[in-house]
Amino acid sequence: MKLIKLYIILLFVVTAPVIKAQIIITTPYEFSVGVSGGATLSSFTFSPKVSQKMLIGNTFGITGRMTMGEYVGLQLEFNYTQQGWDEYYEEAPDFKYSRTLDYLQLPFYTRVQFGGKNVKGFLNAGPQIGYMIGESTAESHNIDPPNKIDAQRDMPVENKFEWGVGGGAGMEIRTGIGYFLLEGRFSYMFNDIYSTKRSDTFTKASVQTIMIKASYLIPFK
Repeated sequence: MKLIKLYIILLFVVTAPVIKAQIIITTPYEFSVGVSGGATLSSFTFSPKVSQKMLIGNTFGITGRMTMGEYVGLQLEFNYTQQGWDEYYEEAPDFKYSRTLDYLQLPFYTRVQFGGKNVKGFLNAGPQIGYMIGESTAESHNIDPPNKIDAQRDMPVENKFEWGVGGGAGMEIRTGIGYFLLEGRFSYMFNDIYSTKRSDTFTKASVQTIMIKASYLIPFK
């Protein structure tokens, strides 16, 4: 994990001058703003391991984008996103427990686009931060839970602030009434929602999320 963090830091250090140079020398600039919405599939990496399947949630928000020249841009988003985990045990299929965490997230991505005038492909990648604003649980009643690790079901979230990286790819269709985008994205958070000292219950408790979203942007210069 330390090597991954070091690699990400070095990546931003190396690419920042290139991005800055691109901003300075390329014209014209194009700005676009709009809205987005979609679905999330998330799970938590727990250590010790907790058996689970992907939790399905929602996401929606607003997007601002600045494109410099033909290929490079910067994108800032403000999103509401649901993340969490959904426990599943083959030996107790009737037992259900899921926990949904509600976040406000701020991704800041570098964008690379390619293709024709009206249809383009694109890649997004960069850091993101977020803050948990609420949570909810859904669980079965009158069913004995399986004899597994269960501390996570009652533990309150200790670290509401999250930080990590994300990236994705998609397609954009440009029309006379605006830009229509469809994107698949993956994000990984480096923070743990619980204390993960050696004496604590868990030594790892971080989320990873797959997101499928559609966006509508209106361009202006």
